[in-house]
Amino acid sequence: MICLREIYEEELELIMRWRTREDITKFMYTDPVLTIEKQRAWYEKNKFDNANIHLIIESDTVPIGLLSVTDIDRKNNRCSWGYYIADKDKRNLKLALTIEWNLYDYVFYELKLNKLTGELFKFNKAVIRLHQMCGSVIEGERKEHILKNGKYYDIVEMGICKADWERMRKKYKYDRIEIKRNV
Repeated sequence: MICLREIYEEELELIMRWRTREDITKFMYTDPVLTIEKQRAWYEKNKFDNANIHLIIESDTVPIGLLSVTDIDRKNNRCSWGYYIADKDKRNLKLALTIEWNLYDYVFYELKLNKLTGELFKFNKAVIRLHQMCGSVIEGERKEHILKNGKYYDIVEMGICKADWERMRKKYKYDRIEIKRNV
């Protein structure tokens, strides 16, 4: 059973290990040098941050990844998102589709936002295709937009609006994921 839930403070070292793994940072804009002190500061800052939500992805009570809804903009009713599955044995298309479709429901019906956006490195073709399968569209590209490790990378901007999701969601059958937040 999959669920999304709040992060526990005792998981900060696990998240730090995930976040510094090359197979995860390869697809992120930064390669952070983290310490447990930096992790605790991040955790404390985000506990009361209304613009960012960070949730553990859990499979049968075992943490397997992290999902973030960021830059929540209540004026324009939009936000961004990203996630990773750290447990390589759990990575599969069904899980990815289930997480994404449930996130759409959460953003549009629970958070009551109108648009969900994301940016990806252009070389991350598998995830771009996954987002397209779920209903997101490519809205633009930015050439040489991110400088990482001395090299410039192009990014792809993607998004989906609530009205588009409402038209599409009837076509999909997917397991519902419980999202546990202390709000």
